[in-house]
Amino acid sequence: MAKMMDRPTGGGQPTPEFEAQQAAWEASSAKGKPRSGPGSGATDRTLSDIPLKTCYGPADTAELDLARDLAWPGQYPYTRGIHPNGFRDRLWTMRQFAGFGTARQTNERYHFLLAQGQMGLSVAFDMPTLMGYDSDAPHARGEVGKCGVAIDSLADMEVLFEGIDMGKITTSMTINGPAAIAVAQYIAAAEKKGIPRAMLGGTIQADILKEYIAQKEWIFPPRPHMRIIVDMIQFCTEQMPKWNTISISGYHIREAGSTAAQELAFTLADGFAYVEACMKAGMDVDSFAPRLSYFFNAHIDFFEEIAKFRAARRIYARRMREKYGAKDPKSWQLRFHTQTAGCSATAQQPENNIVRVAYEALSAVLGGTQSLHTNSMDEVLALPTEKSVEIALRTQQVLAYETNVTNVVDPLGGSYFVEALTDEMERQAEAYFAQIEEFGGVIEAIEAGFFQKEIADASYRYQRSVESKDRVIVGVNHFTRDEERGDMDLLRITEETEREQAASVRAVRESRDAAAVAKTLERLKAACADPKDNLMPHLIDCVNAYCTEGEIVDTMVSVYGRYTERSVF
Repeated sequence: MAKMMDRPTGGGQPTPEFEAQQAAWEASSAKGKPRSGPGSGATDRTLSDIPLKTCYGPADTAELDLARDLAWPGQYPYTRGIHPNGFRDRLWTMRQFAGFGTARQTNERYHFLLAQGQMGLSVAFDMPTLMGYDSDAPHARGEVGKCGVAIDSLADMEVLFEGIDMGKITTSMTINGPAAIAVAQYIAAAEKKGIPRAMLGGTIQADILKEYIAQKEWIFPPRPHMRIIVDMIQFCTEQMPKWNTISISGYHIREAGSTAAQELAFTLADGFAYVEACMKAGMDVDSFAPRLSYFFNAHIDFFEEIAKFRAARRIYARRMREKYGAKDPKSWQLRFHTQTAGCSATAQQPENNIVRVAYEALSAVLGGTQSLHTNSMDEVLALPTEKSVEIALRTQQVLAYETNVTNVVDPLGGSYFVEALTDEMERQAEAYFAQIEEFGGVIEAIEAGFFQKEIADASYRYQRSVESKDRVIVGVNHFTRDEERGDMDLLRITEETEREQAASVRAVRESRDAAAVAKTLERLKAACADPKDNLMPHLIDCVNAYCTEGEIVDTMVSVYGRYTERSVF
Protein backbone atom coordinates (compact mmCIF):
# COMPACT_ATOMS: atom_id res chain seq x y z
CA MET A 1 0.00 0.00 0.00
CA ALA A 2 1.34 3.41 -0.94
CA LYS A 3 2.11 5.76 1.91
CA MET A 4 3.07 9.40 2.20
CA MET A 5 6.79 10.18 2.02
CA ASP A 6 8.55 10.74 5.34
CA ARG A 7 10.14 14.17 5.51
CA PRO A 8 12.41 15.76 8.07
CA THR A 9 10.56 18.08 10.43
CA GLY A 10 11.70 21.66 10.63
CA GLY A 11 9.43 22.85 13.43
CA GLY A 12 7.06 25.77 13.21
CA GLN A 13 9.64 28.56 12.89
CA PRO A 14 10.91 29.73 9.48
CA THR A 15 14.49 28.66 8.82
CA PRO A 16 17.10 30.92 7.18
CA GLU A 17 16.67 28.89 4.01
CA PHE A 18 12.91 29.47 4.05
CA GLU A 19 13.39 33.20 4.67
CA ALA A 20 15.74 33.37 1.70
CA GLN A 21 13.14 31.60 -0.41
CA GLN A 22 10.54 34.13 0.73
CA ALA A 23 12.76 37.06 -0.24
CA ALA A 24 13.35 35.52 -3.66
CA TRP A 25 9.63 34.95 -4.17
CA GLU A 26 8.81 38.54 -3.16
CA ALA A 27 11.33 39.86 -5.69
CA SER A 28 9.94 37.60 -8.42
CA SER A 29 6.34 38.41 -7.56
CA ALA A 30 7.02 42.14 -7.70
CA LYS A 31 7.96 41.79 -11.36
CA GLY A 32 4.62 40.28 -12.27
CA LYS A 33 1.89 42.02 -14.22
CA PRO A 34 -1.38 41.21 -12.44
CA ARG A 35 -4.63 41.12 -14.36
CA SER A 36 -6.57 44.30 -13.78
CA GLY A 37 -9.48 46.38 -15.00
CA PRO A 38 -13.20 45.79 -15.55
CA GLY A 39 -14.01 42.31 -16.75
CA SER A 40 -10.64 40.82 -15.82
CA GLY A 41 -12.05 38.85 -12.90
CA ALA A 42 -9.08 39.96 -10.81
CA THR A 43 -9.79 41.36 -7.38
CA ASP A 44 -7.76 41.92 -4.25
CA ARG A 45 -10.73 41.61 -1.89
CA THR A 46 -13.22 38.95 -0.85
CA LEU A 47 -16.95 39.46 -1.31
CA SER A 48 -16.92 40.84 2.23
CA ASP A 49 -14.28 43.40 1.22
CA ILE A 50 -11.55 41.69 3.23
CA PRO A 51 -8.19 42.56 1.57
CA LEU A 52 -6.44 39.61 -0.05
CA LYS A 53 -2.69 39.11 -0.26
CA THR A 54 -1.09 37.38 -3.22
CA CYS A 55 0.21 34.60 -1.00
CA TYR A 56 0.03 33.71 2.69
CA GLY A 57 2.75 32.33 4.92
CA PRO A 58 3.79 31.65 8.52
CA ALA A 59 3.72 35.34 9.46
CA ASP A 60 -0.03 35.40 8.81
CA THR A 61 -0.66 32.78 11.49
CA ALA A 62 2.06 33.82 13.91
CA GLU A 63 -0.47 34.60 16.64
CA LEU A 64 -2.38 31.35 16.17
CA ASP A 65 -2.32 29.25 19.33
CA LEU A 66 -2.93 25.65 18.29
CA ALA A 67 -4.53 24.58 21.57
CA ARG A 68 -6.52 27.78 22.12
CA ASP A 69 -7.68 28.46 18.57
CA LEU A 70 -7.71 25.11 16.77
CA ALA A 71 -7.33 21.96 18.89
CA TRP A 72 -8.52 18.81 17.10
CA PRO A 73 -11.88 17.93 15.55
CA GLY A 74 -14.46 17.33 18.25
CA GLN A 75 -12.53 19.42 20.76
CA TYR A 76 -13.24 22.89 22.15
CA PRO A 77 -13.41 25.47 20.54
CA TYR A 78 -14.57 23.23 17.64
CA THR A 79 -12.93 25.35 14.93
CA ARG A 80 -12.17 22.10 13.09
CA GLY A 81 -15.62 20.58 13.56
CA ILE A 82 -17.86 19.24 16.32
CA HIS A 83 -17.27 15.54 15.58
CA PRO A 84 -13.91 13.78 16.03
CA ASN A 85 -14.21 11.82 12.79
CA GLY A 86 -16.28 14.29 10.75
CA PHE A 87 -18.07 12.66 7.83
CA ARG A 88 -16.19 9.40 8.25
CA ASP A 89 -18.72 8.37 10.88
CA ARG A 90 -21.80 9.92 9.32
CA LEU A 91 -22.50 11.99 6.21
CA TRP A 92 -24.36 15.25 6.41
CA THR A 93 -28.15 15.04 6.02
CA MET A 94 -29.19 15.74 2.44
CA ARG A 95 -32.29 17.84 2.99
CA GLN A 96 -33.81 19.48 -0.06
CA PHE A 97 -36.13 22.42 0.61
CA ALA A 98 -39.45 21.74 -1.12
CA GLY A 99 -43.02 22.93 -1.16
CA PHE A 100 -45.49 24.24 -3.72
CA GLY A 101 -49.17 24.32 -4.54
CA THR A 102 -51.37 22.19 -2.31
CA ALA A 103 -50.35 19.77 0.42
CA ARG A 104 -51.19 16.92 -1.94
CA GLN A 105 -48.83 18.19 -4.66
CA THR A 106 -46.00 18.72 -2.18
CA ASN A 107 -46.55 15.31 -0.60
CA GLU A 108 -45.97 13.76 -4.03
CA ARG A 109 -42.70 15.72 -4.36
CA TYR A 110 -41.57 14.49 -0.93
CA HIS A 111 -42.15 10.88 -1.91
CA PHE A 112 -40.17 11.49 -5.11
CA LEU A 113 -37.23 13.02 -3.23
CA LEU A 114 -37.15 10.27 -0.62
CA ALA A 115 -37.17 7.69 -3.42
CA GLN A 116 -34.08 9.41 -4.91
CA GLY A 117 -32.10 9.02 -1.69
CA GLN A 118 -32.91 12.21 0.20
CA MET A 119 -32.39 11.74 3.94
CA GLY A 120 -34.70 14.35 5.51
CA LEU A 121 -37.51 16.74 4.63
CA SER A 122 -37.59 20.54 4.53
CA VAL A 123 -40.92 22.32 4.17
CA ALA A 124 -41.26 25.52 2.16
CA PHE A 125 -44.47 27.42 2.92
CA ASP A 126 -46.20 29.89 0.61
CA MET A 127 -46.37 33.61 1.33
CA PRO A 128 -49.91 33.69 2.78
CA THR A 129 -48.96 30.93 5.23
CA LEU A 130 -45.75 32.75 6.15
CA MET A 131 -47.68 35.95 6.82
CA GLY A 132 -50.52 34.29 8.76
CA TYR A 133 -53.31 34.53 6.17
CA ASP A 134 -55.71 31.79 5.08
CA SER A 135 -55.75 30.91 1.40
CA ASP A 136 -59.17 32.49 0.84
CA ALA A 137 -58.18 35.80 2.47
CA PRO A 138 -58.06 38.91 0.23
CA HIS A 139 -54.37 39.41 1.09
CA ALA A 140 -53.62 35.91 -0.27
CA ARG A 141 -54.89 36.53 -3.80
CA GLY A 142 -52.34 35.59 -6.45
CA GLU A 143 -49.83 34.13 -3.95
CA VAL A 144 -51.35 30.81 -2.89
CA GLY A 145 -48.91 27.95 -3.46
CA LYS A 146 -46.53 30.11 -5.48
CA CYS A 147 -43.35 30.07 -3.37
CA GLY A 148 -44.20 27.12 -1.15
CA VAL A 149 -47.03 24.90 0.03
CA ALA A 150 -50.29 26.34 1.37
CA ILE A 151 -51.04 25.09 4.88
CA ASP A 152 -54.25 26.52 6.32
CA SER A 153 -55.10 24.00 9.01
CA LEU A 154 -54.30 20.63 10.52
CA ALA A 155 -56.16 19.02 7.61
CA ASP A 156 -53.43 20.25 5.23
CA MET A 157 -50.61 19.13 7.53
CA GLU A 158 -52.14 15.64 7.66
CA VAL A 159 -52.15 15.43 3.87
CA LEU A 160 -48.63 16.86 3.64
CA PHE A 161 -47.17 13.92 5.58
CA GLU A 162 -49.46 11.19 4.28
CA GLY A 163 -47.52 7.96 3.81
CA ILE A 164 -44.45 9.33 5.63
CA ASP A 165 -43.30 7.97 8.98
CA MET A 166 -42.99 11.16 11.03
CA GLY A 167 -41.35 9.22 13.85
CA LYS A 168 -38.40 8.22 11.65
CA ILE A 169 -37.92 11.14 9.26
CA THR A 170 -36.49 14.46 10.47
CA THR A 171 -38.30 17.55 9.20
CA SER A 172 -37.20 21.15 8.98
CA MET A 173 -39.88 23.80 8.56
CA THR A 174 -39.01 27.27 7.29
CA ILE A 175 -41.67 29.50 8.76
CA ASN A 176 -41.18 32.40 11.10
CA GLY A 177 -44.13 34.55 12.18
CA PRO A 178 -46.52 31.58 12.61
CA ALA A 179 -43.76 29.10 13.56
CA ALA A 180 -45.34 28.08 16.87
CA ILE A 181 -48.57 27.30 15.02
CA ALA A 182 -46.69 25.11 12.51
CA VAL A 183 -45.05 23.19 15.37
CA ALA A 184 -48.48 22.65 16.92
CA GLN A 185 -49.82 21.37 13.58
CA TYR A 186 -46.86 19.03 13.18
CA ILE A 187 -47.33 17.62 16.69
CA ALA A 188 -51.07 17.14 16.15
CA ALA A 189 -50.58 15.45 12.75
CA ALA A 190 -48.06 13.02 14.23
CA GLU A 191 -50.19 12.23 17.25
CA LYS A 192 -53.15 11.45 15.01
CA LYS A 193 -50.88 8.76 13.51
CA GLY A 194 -50.11 7.43 16.98
CA ILE A 195 -46.61 8.96 17.06
CA PRO A 196 -45.87 10.69 20.38
CA ARG A 197 -44.32 14.17 20.24
CA ALA A 198 -41.27 12.90 22.13
CA MET A 199 -40.31 10.86 19.06
CA LEU A 200 -40.37 13.76 16.62
CA GLY A 201 -37.07 14.96 15.20
CA GLY A 202 -36.30 18.05 13.14
CA THR A 203 -36.37 21.79 13.63
CA ILE A 204 -38.41 24.93 13.07
CA GLN A 205 -36.98 28.12 11.65
CA ALA A 206 -38.67 30.39 14.17
CA ASP A 207 -35.97 33.06 14.02
CA ILE A 208 -38.12 36.17 14.01
CA LEU A 209 -35.23 38.57 14.73
CA LYS A 210 -33.76 37.95 11.30
CA GLU A 211 -37.16 38.81 9.81
CA TYR A 212 -36.98 42.32 11.28
CA ILE A 213 -33.36 42.49 10.12
CA ALA A 214 -33.64 41.12 6.61
CA GLN A 215 -36.48 39.01 5.22
CA LYS A 216 -39.44 41.14 6.40
CA GLU A 217 -41.92 38.30 6.97
CA TRP A 218 -43.21 39.26 10.41
CA ILE A 219 -46.58 39.46 12.12
CA PHE A 220 -46.23 40.61 15.74
CA PRO A 221 -43.91 43.28 17.17
CA PRO A 222 -40.48 42.06 18.36
CA ARG A 223 -41.01 42.03 22.12
CA PRO A 224 -44.23 39.97 22.29
CA HIS A 225 -42.86 37.71 19.60
CA MET A 226 -39.82 36.96 21.74
CA ARG A 227 -42.26 35.76 24.41
CA ILE A 228 -43.84 33.37 21.86
CA ILE A 229 -40.42 31.99 20.93
CA VAL A 230 -39.35 31.48 24.53
CA ASP A 231 -42.63 29.66 25.24
CA MET A 232 -42.01 27.41 22.23
CA ILE A 233 -38.39 26.68 23.18
CA GLN A 234 -39.41 25.89 26.75
CA PHE A 235 -42.26 23.61 25.68
CA CYS A 236 -40.19 21.72 23.13
CA THR A 237 -37.25 21.40 25.54
CA GLU A 238 -39.51 19.74 28.09
CA GLN A 239 -41.63 17.58 25.80
CA MET A 240 -39.67 16.99 22.56
CA PRO A 241 -36.12 15.87 23.43
CA LYS A 242 -35.21 15.04 19.81
CA TRP A 243 -36.49 18.33 18.39
CA ASN A 244 -34.16 21.24 17.63
CA THR A 245 -36.24 23.95 19.22
CA ILE A 246 -35.27 26.80 16.87
CA SER A 247 -33.21 27.23 13.71
CA ILE A 248 -31.46 30.61 13.82
CA SER A 249 -30.98 31.76 10.28
CA GLY A 250 -28.25 33.79 8.65
CA TYR A 251 -29.29 32.57 5.22
CA HIS A 252 -31.84 35.30 4.64
CA ILE A 253 -29.54 37.96 6.04
CA ARG A 254 -27.05 37.02 3.33
CA GLU A 255 -29.74 36.85 0.67
CA ALA A 256 -30.74 40.40 1.59
CA GLY A 257 -27.26 41.56 0.56
CA SER A 258 -25.06 41.27 3.64
CA THR A 259 -21.41 40.33 3.61
CA ALA A 260 -20.23 37.00 5.00
CA ALA A 261 -18.91 38.77 8.09
CA GLN A 262 -22.26 40.48 8.65
CA GLU A 263 -24.12 37.21 8.18
CA LEU A 264 -21.84 35.58 10.75
CA ALA A 265 -22.11 38.38 13.30
CA PHE A 266 -25.81 39.16 12.97
CA THR A 267 -26.83 35.49 13.05
CA LEU A 268 -24.84 34.71 16.15
CA ALA A 269 -26.05 37.93 17.79
CA ASP A 270 -29.64 36.78 17.18
CA GLY A 271 -28.82 33.39 18.64
CA PHE A 272 -27.30 34.92 21.75
CA ALA A 273 -30.40 37.12 22.13
CA TYR A 274 -32.55 33.96 22.27
CA VAL A 275 -30.15 32.41 24.79
CA GLU A 276 -30.44 35.50 27.00
CA ALA A 277 -34.24 35.59 26.69
CA CYS A 278 -34.55 31.94 27.72
CA MET A 279 -32.19 32.41 30.63
CA LYS A 280 -34.12 35.51 31.73
CA ALA A 281 -37.28 33.35 31.70
CA GLY A 282 -35.60 31.06 34.25
CA MET A 283 -34.32 28.29 31.98
CA ASP A 284 -30.93 26.72 32.69
CA VAL A 285 -28.68 27.27 29.70
CA ASP A 286 -27.64 23.60 29.53
CA SER A 287 -31.30 22.51 29.44
CA PHE A 288 -31.99 24.15 26.07
CA ALA A 289 -28.71 25.16 24.38
CA PRO A 290 -27.84 21.66 23.05
CA ARG A 291 -31.00 21.75 20.89
CA LEU A 292 -30.39 25.14 19.27
CA SER A 293 -29.44 24.97 15.60
CA TYR A 294 -28.27 27.43 12.98
CA PHE A 295 -28.75 27.96 9.25
CA PHE A 296 -26.09 29.55 7.06
CA ASN A 297 -25.67 30.56 3.43
CA ALA A 298 -22.95 29.02 1.24
CA HIS A 299 -22.06 31.80 -1.20
CA ILE A 300 -19.68 31.72 -4.14
CA ASP A 301 -16.52 33.10 -2.46
CA PHE A 302 -15.20 29.63 -1.70
CA PHE A 303 -12.54 30.14 0.97
CA GLU A 304 -14.39 32.98 2.67
CA GLU A 305 -17.37 30.71 3.25
CA ILE A 306 -15.23 27.96 4.76
CA ALA A 307 -13.56 30.49 7.06
CA LYS A 308 -17.00 31.79 8.08
CA PHE A 309 -18.19 28.35 9.14
CA ARG A 310 -15.01 27.66 11.12
CA ALA A 311 -15.12 31.06 12.83
CA ALA A 312 -18.80 30.55 13.70
CA ARG A 313 -18.05 27.40 15.66
CA ARG A 314 -15.15 29.01 17.52
CA ILE A 315 -17.03 32.19 18.46
CA TYR A 316 -20.09 30.24 19.55
CA ALA A 317 -18.16 27.81 21.74
CA ARG A 318 -16.30 30.59 23.53
CA ARG A 319 -19.38 32.69 24.14
CA MET A 320 -21.53 29.83 25.34
CA ARG A 321 -18.90 28.64 27.80
CA GLU A 322 -17.34 31.90 28.92
CA LYS A 323 -20.22 34.40 28.79
CA TYR A 324 -23.29 32.25 29.41
CA GLY A 325 -21.68 29.72 31.73
CA ALA A 326 -22.72 26.60 29.85
CA LYS A 327 -21.05 23.50 31.30
CA ASP A 328 -22.31 20.81 28.93
CA PRO A 329 -19.95 20.50 25.91
CA LYS A 330 -23.03 19.97 23.72
CA SER A 331 -24.08 23.51 24.65
CA TRP A 332 -20.80 24.80 23.19
CA GLN A 333 -21.19 23.02 19.86
CA LEU A 334 -22.69 25.02 17.02
CA ARG A 335 -24.67 22.73 14.71
CA PHE A 336 -25.84 24.15 11.41
CA HIS A 337 -27.67 23.54 8.16
CA THR A 338 -26.43 25.12 4.96
CA GLN A 339 -28.14 26.13 1.74
CA THR A 340 -26.36 27.25 -1.40
CA ALA A 341 -26.82 30.91 -2.26
CA GLY A 342 -30.01 31.74 -4.11
CA CYS A 343 -28.71 35.27 -4.67
CA SER A 344 -25.71 33.92 -6.60
CA ALA A 345 -27.97 32.16 -9.12
CA THR A 346 -28.70 33.88 -12.42
CA ALA A 347 -31.66 33.88 -14.78
CA GLN A 348 -29.23 34.22 -17.67
CA GLN A 349 -27.70 30.91 -18.76
CA PRO A 350 -29.36 29.08 -15.82
CA GLU A 351 -27.39 25.90 -16.48
CA ASN A 352 -24.38 27.75 -15.04
CA ASN A 353 -26.15 27.60 -11.69
CA ILE A 354 -25.42 23.87 -11.52
CA VAL A 355 -21.70 24.69 -11.44
CA ARG A 356 -22.11 27.47 -8.90
CA VAL A 357 -24.11 25.19 -6.60
CA ALA A 358 -21.46 22.47 -6.77
CA TYR A 359 -18.70 24.81 -5.58
CA GLU A 360 -20.93 26.30 -2.88
CA ALA A 361 -21.90 22.85 -1.66
CA LEU A 362 -18.24 21.87 -1.51
CA SER A 363 -17.50 24.89 0.70
CA ALA A 364 -20.29 23.83 3.07
CA VAL A 365 -18.92 20.30 3.29
CA LEU A 366 -15.33 21.43 3.81
CA GLY A 367 -16.70 23.84 6.42
CA GLY A 368 -18.30 20.96 8.33
CA THR A 369 -22.05 21.43 7.82
CA GLN A 370 -24.51 19.03 9.49
CA SER A 371 -27.09 19.16 6.70
CA LEU A 372 -27.28 20.68 3.24
CA HIS A 373 -29.73 21.90 0.62
CA THR A 374 -28.45 22.42 -2.91
CA ASN A 375 -30.45 24.86 -5.03
CA SER A 376 -31.87 23.82 -8.36
CA MET A 377 -30.71 25.55 -11.53
CA ASP A 378 -34.15 26.94 -12.37
CA GLU A 379 -35.11 28.36 -8.94
CA VAL A 380 -34.32 31.88 -10.06
CA LEU A 381 -37.03 31.49 -12.73
CA ALA A 382 -39.69 29.40 -10.99
CA LEU A 383 -40.28 26.62 -8.50
CA PRO A 384 -37.94 23.77 -9.47
CA THR A 385 -39.05 20.89 -11.64
CA GLU A 386 -38.48 17.26 -10.66
CA LYS A 387 -35.61 17.06 -13.14
CA SER A 388 -33.75 20.07 -11.77
CA VAL A 389 -34.36 18.95 -8.17
CA GLU A 390 -32.90 15.56 -9.01
CA ILE A 391 -29.76 17.19 -10.47
CA ALA A 392 -29.39 19.28 -7.32
CA LEU A 393 -29.66 16.21 -5.10
CA ARG A 394 -27.28 14.23 -7.31
CA THR A 395 -24.76 17.08 -6.87
CA GLN A 396 -24.67 16.30 -3.16
CA GLN A 397 -24.47 12.58 -3.77
CA VAL A 398 -21.52 12.91 -6.16
CA LEU A 399 -19.82 15.14 -3.61
CA ALA A 400 -20.45 12.62 -0.83
CA TYR A 401 -19.63 9.38 -2.62
CA GLU A 402 -17.20 10.20 -5.45
CA THR A 403 -14.89 13.10 -4.57
CA ASN A 404 -13.25 11.59 -1.45
CA VAL A 405 -13.51 14.92 0.39
CA THR A 406 -15.45 13.26 3.21
CA ASN A 407 -12.59 11.09 4.38
CA VAL A 408 -10.40 13.72 6.05
CA VAL A 409 -11.74 16.04 8.74
CA ASP A 410 -11.11 19.77 8.14
CA PRO A 411 -8.60 19.18 5.32
CA LEU A 412 -7.95 22.92 5.00
CA GLY A 413 -7.06 23.28 8.67
CA GLY A 414 -3.58 24.71 9.04
CA SER A 415 -3.68 26.50 5.69
CA TYR A 416 -2.05 29.89 6.22
CA PHE A 417 -4.76 31.55 4.13
CA VAL A 418 -7.74 29.76 5.66
CA GLU A 419 -6.53 30.26 9.22
CA ALA A 420 -5.82 33.96 8.61
CA LEU A 421 -9.24 34.40 7.02
CA THR A 422 -10.92 32.53 9.89
CA ASP A 423 -9.23 34.89 12.36
CA GLU A 424 -10.34 37.94 10.37
CA MET A 425 -13.92 36.68 10.27
CA GLU A 426 -13.84 36.31 14.04
CA ARG A 427 -12.34 39.78 14.46
CA GLN A 428 -15.01 41.44 12.33
CA ALA A 429 -17.80 39.56 14.10
CA GLU A 430 -16.52 40.65 17.51
CA ALA A 431 -16.41 44.26 16.28
CA TYR A 432 -20.07 43.99 15.27
CA PHE A 433 -20.99 42.48 18.64
CA ALA A 434 -19.48 45.54 20.31
CA GLN A 435 -21.55 47.86 18.10
CA ILE A 436 -24.76 45.94 18.84
CA GLU A 437 -24.00 46.12 22.53
CA GLU A 438 -23.72 49.90 22.28
CA PHE A 439 -27.36 50.01 21.15
CA GLY A 440 -28.38 47.94 24.15
CA GLY A 441 -28.94 44.64 22.35
CA VAL A 442 -30.38 43.14 19.17
CA ILE A 443 -33.96 44.43 19.50
CA GLU A 444 -32.75 47.94 20.24
CA ALA A 445 -30.42 47.79 17.22
CA ILE A 446 -33.35 46.61 15.07
CA GLU A 447 -35.49 49.49 16.31
CA ALA A 448 -32.65 51.91 15.49
CA GLY A 449 -32.35 50.48 11.97
CA PHE A 450 -28.70 49.47 12.48
CA PHE A 451 -28.81 46.04 10.83
CA GLN A 452 -30.98 47.22 7.97
CA LYS A 453 -28.63 50.06 7.09
CA GLU A 454 -25.51 47.90 7.31
CA ILE A 455 -27.00 45.33 4.94
CA ALA A 456 -28.30 47.99 2.54
CA ASP A 457 -24.87 49.60 2.33
CA ALA A 458 -23.17 46.24 1.71
CA SER A 459 -25.71 45.32 -0.94
CA TYR A 460 -25.21 48.65 -2.69
CA ARG A 461 -21.42 48.21 -2.75
CA TYR A 462 -21.74 44.73 -4.21
CA GLN A 463 -24.19 45.83 -6.90
CA ARG A 464 -21.89 48.68 -7.89
CA SER A 465 -19.00 46.23 -8.25
CA VAL A 466 -21.08 44.07 -10.59
CA GLU A 467 -22.27 46.99 -12.69
CA SER A 468 -18.73 48.31 -13.02
CA LYS A 469 -17.51 44.79 -13.88
CA ASP A 470 -15.06 44.85 -11.00
CA ARG A 471 -16.73 41.54 -10.22
CA VAL A 472 -17.51 39.25 -13.12
CA ILE A 473 -20.77 37.29 -13.13
CA VAL A 474 -20.54 34.78 -15.94
CA GLY A 475 -23.45 35.14 -18.33
CA VAL A 476 -24.60 38.41 -16.74
CA ASN A 477 -21.93 41.07 -17.22
CA HIS A 478 -19.38 38.98 -19.12
CA PHE A 479 -19.51 35.99 -21.49
CA THR A 480 -23.10 36.89 -22.33
CA ARG A 481 -25.19 35.69 -25.24
CA ASP A 482 -28.60 36.34 -26.71
CA GLU A 483 -30.86 33.57 -25.56
CA GLU A 484 -34.44 32.45 -25.41
CA ARG A 485 -35.69 31.24 -22.05
CA GLY A 486 -38.78 29.62 -23.48
CA ASP A 487 -37.05 26.27 -24.07
CA MET A 488 -36.67 25.53 -20.34
CA ASP A 489 -39.38 23.43 -18.75
CA LEU A 490 -40.72 25.37 -15.75
CA LEU A 491 -43.12 24.42 -12.97
CA ARG A 492 -46.06 26.82 -12.90
CA ILE A 493 -48.74 27.16 -10.22
CA THR A 494 -52.10 27.98 -11.76
CA GLU A 495 -55.14 29.91 -10.53
CA GLU A 496 -56.93 26.57 -10.35
CA THR A 497 -54.57 25.58 -7.52
CA GLU A 498 -55.54 28.71 -5.61
CA ARG A 499 -59.25 28.08 -6.13
CA GLU A 500 -58.84 24.47 -5.00
CA GLN A 501 -57.01 25.48 -1.83
CA ALA A 502 -59.50 28.24 -1.01
CA ALA A 503 -62.35 25.75 -1.40
CA SER A 504 -60.47 23.32 0.85
CA VAL A 505 -60.15 25.77 3.75
CA ARG A 506 -63.82 26.74 3.44
CA ALA A 507 -64.74 23.05 3.61
CA VAL A 508 -62.74 22.68 6.82
CA ARG A 509 -64.63 25.58 8.40
CA GLU A 510 -67.96 24.06 7.44
CA SER A 511 -67.24 20.55 8.78
CA ARG A 512 -65.68 21.29 12.18
CA ASP A 513 -67.20 21.89 15.62
CA ALA A 514 -67.77 25.66 15.70
CA ALA A 515 -68.24 25.71 19.47
CA ALA A 516 -64.88 24.00 20.03
CA VAL A 517 -63.22 26.52 17.70
CA ALA A 518 -64.64 29.48 19.58
CA LYS A 519 -63.73 27.97 22.95
CA THR A 520 -60.10 27.21 22.09
CA LEU A 521 -59.55 30.61 20.46
CA GLU A 522 -60.93 32.36 23.53
CA ARG A 523 -58.57 30.42 25.77
CA LEU A 524 -55.66 31.28 23.48
CA LYS A 525 -56.52 34.97 23.68
CA ALA A 526 -56.53 34.84 27.47
CA ALA A 527 -53.17 33.04 27.46
CA CYS A 528 -51.65 35.68 25.19
CA ALA A 529 -52.57 38.29 27.79
CA ASP A 530 -51.04 36.22 30.62
CA PRO A 531 -47.20 36.12 30.36
CA LYS A 532 -47.06 33.21 32.81
CA ASP A 533 -49.23 30.92 30.65
CA ASN A 534 -47.26 28.96 28.04
CA LEU A 535 -48.94 29.38 24.66
CA MET A 536 -48.02 26.03 23.11
CA PRO A 537 -50.70 23.83 24.79
CA HIS A 538 -53.34 26.38 23.74
CA LEU A 539 -52.04 26.43 20.16
CA ILE A 540 -52.19 22.62 20.03
CA ASP A 541 -55.79 22.74 21.30
CA CYS A 542 -56.70 25.27 18.60
CA VAL A 543 -55.04 23.17 15.91
CA ASN A 544 -56.82 19.99 17.04
CA ALA A 545 -60.13 21.88 16.84
CA TYR A 546 -59.22 22.66 13.21
CA CYS A 547 -58.91 26.38 13.74
CA THR A 548 -57.26 27.83 10.66
CA GLU A 549 -53.91 29.55 10.83
CA GLY A 550 -55.54 32.86 9.92
CA GLU A 551 -58.01 32.57 12.80
CA ILE A 552 -55.25 31.76 15.27
CA VAL A 553 -53.09 34.64 14.06
CA ASP A 554 -55.99 37.11 14.18
CA THR A 555 -56.67 36.07 17.77
CA MET A 556 -53.04 36.69 18.74
CA VAL A 557 -52.95 39.99 16.82
CA SER A 558 -55.93 41.17 18.87
CA VAL A 559 -53.61 41.07 21.90
CA TYR A 560 -50.17 41.79 20.44
CA GLY A 561 -50.94 43.97 17.41
CA ARG A 562 -49.15 43.88 14.04
CA TYR A 563 -45.64 45.15 13.46
CA THR A 564 -44.88 48.10 11.20
CA GLU A 565 -41.26 48.69 10.27
CA ARG A 566 -39.64 52.05 10.86
CA SER A 567 -38.17 53.45 7.64
CA VAL A 568 -34.38 53.66 7.47
CA PHE A 569 -32.52 56.05 5.18
